[in-house]
This record gives sequence, C-alpha cells and structure tokens, in this order.
Amino acid sequence: MDRLAQNSKNTATGDIAFGLTVAAAGLMIVAISFAHLGSKPHVLAQATQTDAPKAAPAEPGGTRPTTPAPEPARPDADAQKAGAKPALPPAPAEKMGEPVPERK
Repeated sequence: MDRLAQNSKNTATGDIAFGLTVAAAGLMIVAISFAHLGSKPHVLAQATQTDAPKAAPAEPGGTRPTTPAPEPARPDADAQKAGAKPALPPAPAEKMGEPVPERK
C-alpha cells in the first residue's frame, strides 16, 4: 500500500474514533440528565386566592369600556378642522437617490 492510502486510512480511523467518543459522551449526558430528573420530586407552586372581582361576561356585539377612550394617531380631516392635533409628528418625506446608470 502506498503512503497516501495508508495516511487516508489512519485519518478515517481517527475521525470515526473521535465521532464515536463524542456520541458516547452525549449519550452519557442524556442518561445523567434523565436520572437527575427522575430522582427529585416535582414541587409546583400554587397561586394564592385573591378577592378580586370577577370579570363581566362577554356579550356578543357589545362594547367594552376603556379608560381613557382610544384615539387614532391621525385624526380624520373633519376632526383636524375642528382642532384635533395628531398624536404623532408627520413622517419624513422619502428620499430619492440618483437613478442607476444603464450598462453599456
């Protein structure tokens, strides 16, 4: 066998051994994790009871009160004429660059 083939065989053997070692280590970690999970009793926290009032039942098509009432960020034209101011400043204008020159 020539030297190049022998070197390739040794490299492949080393790669396989390394892969098997990493896989075995991973399986050991999984086994230890499962053993650790099974050894402890699980304790769950329980929420305390509060004296908060119950929410009102939902009614189809009904309105739900909000405090304060929501307002649009941009009032319509009639509301602006009546004196309503926008909640947000106007957006900046889009900037246009030079057109891309055509290839010759």
